[in-house]
Amino acid sequence: MTNVAVVGTQWGDEGKGKVVDLYAEDADVIVRFQGGNNAGHTLVVKGVQTILHLIPSGILHDHKTCIIGNGVVVDPAVMKQEIESLKKRALFPEHTRLFVSEKAHLIMPYHRRLDVAREARKSDRKIGTTGRGIGLAYEDKVARVGIRFCDLLDETTFMEKLRDNIEEKNFFLTRRFEEAPLDAQQIFDEYRGYAEYLKPFVADTSLIIEQEIRRGKKILFEGAQGCHLDIDHG
Repeated sequence: MTNVAVVGTQWGDEGKGKVVDLYAEDADVIVRFQGGNNAGHTLVVKGVQTILHLIPSGILHDHKTCIIGNGVVVDPAVMKQEIESLKKRALFPEHTRLFVSEKAHLIMPYHRRLDVAREARKSDRKIGTTGRGIGLAYEDKVARVGIRFCDLLDETTFMEKLRDNIEEKNFFLTRRFEEAPLDAQQIFDEYRGYAEYLKPFVADTSLIIEQEIRRGKKILFEGAQGCHLDIDHG
């Protein structure tokens, strides 16, 4: 096996998870490089069915390196829940490593709230969003106001960025959508808890991938969704 990228050529749900699961057996490194937890890869390893929304499918195989890259927007609550679920079911192999990019952007509570509120206002022009805040997180990333894992791990930086964002997001929530505002301190406390739990997994994943390529390791890039959902060509 050489380096392989698995992508959907339709609107998602093409069965990528099964293909990834097949290739993951021979790969050394499995990389999620885009999307968020709106993916749903159903895998069967040793007769056990598992559905993963965020963590790379290779996590179920031993002696693998699994990476959530900087192109993914990460809901830390989902990442924590999936890790805990895998460990509880003894499906997180001892010799498999999991990393998330320090540059990966976070899905915040205001992304989810605005996602749902915006979709509700569209009436007959709904796009079928999952309401998980993924598109909104990418909007903030492009606007250079998003919060990354490296920001989350620095309390001062995190609070500064959070307060700036909350002021703007609450304006839209209360004025445009007539929704209740969000509390910055409450979000800060919740996300600092995620920071403590997920800190051991945060790394410079670009460097890790480069090192593994130089060592001649087999890399599997795991795509999510599909080409026909592309903002330009879909």
